[in-house]
Amino acid sequence: MKNTRSAILVALVFGVVLLLQQSLFIVQQTQQALVIQLGHPLDKVYRPGLHIKLPFIQKVVYFDARILDYDARPAEALTSDLKSMVLDNYARWKIVDPLRFYRTMRTETNAQARLDAVIYSQIRAHIGRHTLTEVVNDERTAIMDSVTAKASEQMKEFGIKLVDVRIKRTDLPAENQRAIFDRMRAERERQATQYRSEGVEESTKIRSEADKERALILAEANKKSQVLRGEGDAEAARIYAEAFSRSPEFFSFQRGLEALRKSLGENTRMILTPDSPLLQPIK
Repeated sequence: MKNTRSAILVALVFGVVLLLQQSLFIVQQTQQALVIQLGHPLDKVYRPGLHIKLPFIQKVVYFDARILDYDARPAEALTSDLKSMVLDNYARWKIVDPLRFYRTMRTETNAQARLDAVIYSQIRAHIGRHTLTEVVNDERTAIMDSVTAKASEQMKEFGIKLVDVRIKRTDLPAENQRAIFDRMRAERERQATQYRSEGVEESTKIRSEADKERALILAEANKKSQVLRGEGDAEAARIYAEAFSRSPEFFSFQRGLEALRKSLGENTRMILTPDSPLLQPIK
């Protein structure tokens, strides 16, 4: 009898514990919850704390109340100047209406798929209105702010708020990269050839100017040397004339020596008589 009572007591305690487990639920600080009754959500959104529900016929679905990150897959988009580019973007979003979110999306996986479609369509639309340069440099921030606003407006009906959409990285498709690299190489080679030809032209011009200046300097120097030589010869002739006019015998002697010097060269034989004029200077 005593064992029966103990078993009944244990069963009652177990039942009470099970009933409490099925009736009470806790929502954490980072969560928000809905109570689902027979497959339909109740209108109340449960915030952090301890709450009560009907056991067995009601269940609790939890949603994250924090800002969530979604890293989209890289996708191609076409700019207004018909340049194809691969965009790698991410989004930060939050569930602001759990009831609407559950009725439309059910799970975060479905929400991310919907976000992917909406954000990608908005990015393509905005990128298509700008050039490649504007997307990469000038208008990038403004484009992403506009994408965030437009996509967030579309996601309102799903109980989602888009906090931010940003492009992490922009790349060119592989075939475009090769074409661009080939064009860049050809352009650099063209510039190198142009610079070389301009260098050769400039060096030729400088060399021509230098040769011209050298010829002018040499001509001027030769002219001055001729003038100086002529002046020297004139001065020497004057001095000789003055000296010879003072002593005609010395002039005659000098003339004789000069004649002998010019007449008697190497391996030269001459037959002279004692009365030869050429011997007069040395008599």
